[in-house]
Amino acid sequence: MRSGGRRTPGGIRGPGDAERRQPGIVRRAVGARGPVRLRRPGRGGRSGPAGQPGGTGRPRSGTPLLARLRVGTKLMLLVLLPVSGLMAFTVFSAVTDWREARTLRDFRTATRVSFALTSLTEALARERLAEVLVAADPDRRGVTAERDAARRATDRALSAAREGAADGTGQPDVLGQLDAKGRQLFATRVEAGSGSFTATETEQTYASLTNDLLNIVHQLDSGRPSRASGRAADGYLAALEAIEAAERERADLAVLFATGPGNTPGATGDPWQALEAAQLDTFRQNVSGRLKVRLSGVLLQPAGRTVRATREALAAGDTAKLPSLGNWLAASTGRLTALRAIADAAEDELATAADRDLRAVKDRGERELGLSVVVLLAVTVLALALRRSINRPLTEVSEGARALADGDLSYDIRYTGRDEIGDVADTFRELHVTSERFAGEIRTMNTAIDDNRLGHRADVAAFGGTWAQLLRGMNATMASFAAAHGRRHKAEQELESIFNLSLDLLCISGLDGYFKRVNPAFERTLGYPGSTLLSRPYLDFVHEEDRDRVQAILDRLATGAEVVEFENRYVRGDGTDCWLQWSCRPVIEEGLIYAAARDVTESRRAAREQAALRSVATLVARGVPPHEVFTAVAHEVGMLLSTSSAAVLRYEADGAATVLGSARTAATEGQEAARAVAATGRAVRVGPSVGAPIVVDDRLWGAVVVSAPHAEPLPRGTESRLADFTELIATAIANADSRAQLAASRARVVAAGDASRRRIERDLHDGVQQRLVSLQLDLRTAESMTADQPAELVEQLAHIGKGLDDAFEDLLQISRGIHPAILSKGGLGPALRALARRSAVPVELDLELPAARLPERIEVAVYYVTSECLTNAAKHARATVVEVRARAYEDVLEVVIGDDGVGGAEPGGGSGLIGLTDRVEATGGRLTVRSPPGRGTTLIARLPLPRPAAD
Repeated sequence: MRSGGRRTPGGIRGPGDAERRQPGIVRRAVGARGPVRLRRPGRGGRSGPAGQPGGTGRPRSGTPLLARLRVGTKLMLLVLLPVSGLMAFTVFSAVTDWREARTLRDFRTATRVSFALTSLTEALARERLAEVLVAADPDRRGVTAERDAARRATDRALSAAREGAADGTGQPDVLGQLDAKGRQLFATRVEAGSGSFTATETEQTYASLTNDLLNIVHQLDSGRPSRASGRAADGYLAALEAIEAAERERADLAVLFATGPGNTPGATGDPWQALEAAQLDTFRQNVSGRLKVRLSGVLLQPAGRTVRATREALAAGDTAKLPSLGNWLAASTGRLTALRAIADAAEDELATAADRDLRAVKDRGERELGLSVVVLLAVTVLALALRRSINRPLTEVSEGARALADGDLSYDIRYTGRDEIGDVADTFRELHVTSERFAGEIRTMNTAIDDNRLGHRADVAAFGGTWAQLLRGMNATMASFAAAHGRRHKAEQELESIFNLSLDLLCISGLDGYFKRVNPAFERTLGYPGSTLLSRPYLDFVHEEDRDRVQAILDRLATGAEVVEFENRYVRGDGTDCWLQWSCRPVIEEGLIYAAARDVTESRRAAREQAALRSVATLVARGVPPHEVFTAVAHEVGMLLSTSSAAVLRYEADGAATVLGSARTAATEGQEAARAVAATGRAVRVGPSVGAPIVVDDRLWGAVVVSAPHAEPLPRGTESRLADFTELIATAIANADSRAQLAASRARVVAAGDASRRRIERDLHDGVQQRLVSLQLDLRTAESMTADQPAELVEQLAHIGKGLDDAFEDLLQISRGIHPAILSKGGLGPALRALARRSAVPVELDLELPAARLPERIEVAVYYVTSECLTNAAKHARATVVEVRARAYEDVLEVVIGDDGVGGAEPGGGSGLIGLTDRVEATGGRLTVRSPPGRGTTLIARLPLPRPAAD
């Protein structure tokens, strides 16, 4: 049914035939608040857009431009949008295809230039091998002719590469680089021909040239215009790199076999073998299966097996299995020829991929252009047809819409099409009646809500379709609103239960500084009743040292910022401290702060204990003096327990307690606690002090004692905390004590040795030397009495005298080596100068020593360290000069001794350096040896000096 015969969803006949047959009748719509007068067109004047009688309905002057256009024009404009977009896409696609084609052409040209450069690298590899063989074995037959032929081949390849770069690449930089490499090649040939280069240097120079050319090839083939071209380029470049690694291996081993396989065979070829294997793996990942099969076949050929066997023999150091130079060159050349054939195949694949990609881009561009032209024509024809089919009925519907806007629902639309425009007329007639009824139900529902009549429901049966669904939704909303009151009450009860059962501290506080509500966890943690917490400002419960920080946080919360994981200290009801971690969110408009806290006292305490343990363990590992370790232990214990006095004591054999380290005070007030620990062997509290035993190797070694300030009692639980921490720290204390005893024992051993040296030197000087001098005098007297004796007797006496003189000199040298007299008489400076004069190696001295004598143990240690170094430089290092520098600073004497010998000295390789280390460390110093092979040896000794006494 069309206009005049369709019923409304509510069963009311629309303003159709009856109204048309009885014009001018006033009819009240169902549910409407006022009458609606329906007129037929042509009956009386029609209001304009602004309500003036007789209006034309045309747009006024302020109407936007698009609103002035007719629907047909808008439809054409609408069609032009996709057409324009399609044209733009076509142009963009064509430009993109053109750019892609240009990129592919450039890539194809660059690859062709890279192929010419690859031929040049192959020629350079042959010339490199020939030059290496000339340098390694110039007498080998035919090697010079091979080199000349290789040079001519390289020159031809270079000329061909230049021609290819000039004809195709369009990149003048490639020509410039080739010219530079040509000059470098000429210079290399001159140097190699003059004999300035060794075989290894020649190989490295040619390898540098080849690597530079391969880098140019990488740059030319680095573009990846498509996946296929990129993979082909990667495979081709990997093949070139693998071939270059094999070429370098062939040259290195040719040098080795030409000079003799005894020159460290295990170290030659390994890096090139690894590089070749890596590049061949990359080659397999990027090339076709055909080339993979060819590569596997090449590696399994006899030449490939010979190369692999040679590598295995070199790695195992088995020189008996190494081939001759000729066999090696034949096998490696055959293998490389096969690899280059595979590289040529990869080159063909790369060229084919580049050509195929270029053809594909061109074909795609032509197809896209033709398809775009066809689509454009089809869209244009369809747009013209649609414009005609829409304009005619839409004009009629627009007239009816104007009548509806004027309140005239009697206008009859004669369009009978079966499209959306045909339904518009019916929709306009039905819309007014249904909307008024629906608005009435909404007004009634709003009134019921205002009057708190939550049981009211709309009459859904009078409507159908979407209108009924909307009214059902309104009824459901009303029911949900009524049920929300009950759910809210239940939710409040559940929230109350969670609030009271939470183990964390939950509270609501005001910006005025008072708690508004706290859960029972507050009372359990802080030990205050809820009434006390709510009656006092919460800053009263905060530790005095944290109140400023808490006030700053409260100021931030007052601005609306949230606070997460803020920690501060609270004072419990028993006077102890606890750490709370807070997360707070303010609600400024309500003046409230919602906060949750967690007691982190134990976790912070554990973290502090671990930090203290790490600090002490670090000191022990660094080898600091024991008294510093004990002082640090006392300091950490004091910080951990927040006391003003802490000390580490050791029980002596007579039962006395010796203070090894203390913090803040002398810890004398803890002596009673120390005696109690010694008597009971466990942690005890004596007055304001607490002590805990230190047990080492199941025996009572000492104690840690802490005392409270001003004789105040320490908090409960201090005994167990101190005992636990002391048990953890006992190992570090034992290590420090063992280090101290070891250092003292070493010092005693060195001192005893020096004393023995001085005693032996004194006995030699006062005993044996004096007797030898007496015998020399007696011999001179005997010689003076043999004037008339036979010549044989005179010669024998002279020979005996010469022997006594030599024995006296040897004894004098031995005496000086045991303990030099000049060190005891003149001090360290003259003694070092005497050593320099007697040294077999020239010595350069640079001494800045104080005028006053240094301690004897320091002078003796420096003297023997210098003497040993000079001896080693002459006997083992093959040095030409030794530098000795000594500087005395405020609290340390630094001695640096360096030579230009062969190096390679190992501190643990002989007793000499070990003895010097023991002697230096016995004085509390440190000895450092740096001796890289081939770069000389440098020994640095730093010995502590006593601080001058204060005036």
